[in-house]
Amino acid sequence: MIDLRKLEQFVAVAEEGHFHRAALRLGMSLPPLTVAIRRLEDDLGVSLIARGGNRINGLTEAGQAFLREARETLRQADHAIFVARETAAGRTGLVRLGYVGSALYGRLPDRIGAFRKARPDVRLELREATTASQVASLRDGTLDLGVLIPPLPDAAGIELHTFDRDRLCMALPADHPLAARPGLTVTDLAGEPFILWPVAEGRGFHLQVVRLCAGAGFSPRITQEAYGMHAVLSLVAIGAGVSIVPASMASFRSDRIAYRRIDAEEAAFGLCLAARDPTPAARAFLEMADRSRDGSATSPRG
Repeated sequence: MIDLRKLEQFVAVAEEGHFHRAALRLGMSLPPLTVAIRRLEDDLGVSLIARGGNRINGLTEAGQAFLREARETLRQADHAIFVARETAAGRTGLVRLGYVGSALYGRLPDRIGAFRKARPDVRLELREATTASQVASLRDGTLDLGVLIPPLPDAAGIELHTFDRDRLCMALPADHPLAARPGLTVTDLAGEPFILWPVAEGRGFHLQVVRLCAGAGFSPRITQEAYGMHAVLSLVAIGAGVSIVPASMASFRSDRIAYRRIDAEEAAFGLCLAARDPTPAARAFLEMADRSRDGSATSPRG
């Protein structure tokens, strides 16, 4: 095996054209250098240097070819060392980030922008997914981080970092008679067809809506379920029913959907940034998010 040190020694001799200057450049004495080059030639079974007595008269054809490859090998080795150190420091690599739909309307876009600016060589792969789907992906290693809504069905082994705040609001088709009612409350939605997401995909969030309705004196009549908040709101926009959704999403299809505030304290909820065995790059995202945790979502006026 030819180690990198031998390649460095040969390149120095070839570039300096002189053993003594090459030895000075390498910080070594002359005799070990000449012995090393001879051993290199013996290992290869070819002459690399054309000698005239103790002088170097250039490289043989084999030596010229070896010089090109040796330089490239050393360059690749330097690059490999650089990449390893950058990866260990979280300055390069891949972060696969999942998020619930409403997170895009809070502080997540700013955190993504700040991270891209601070770590331009880290590639971010973004995936919208429900809380349950993100937990499964964190566990099987296909996601590095997730912005989701607790509580989780099984949080064992998963780090949870407080990330954002939001609250629930009512969402009705813009032309619904209740949309024009002043002082609209959750109680007014009793008997209306509800569009919600499956409880298995976001148990905590689903139960919070059901509890809000129960506190208003009724159980929601769920006539349709949809995976993801954008899908829920798209169905509200076409008049398929009403819903209770994150207030941060009040800009989505606001021409077709009327959003109304819910003042109850029970309408507030938080989003967490979750991780399981994060890579250095993912850890860097977590640490930046923790340092900048001071934002909150904006609620619509009722």
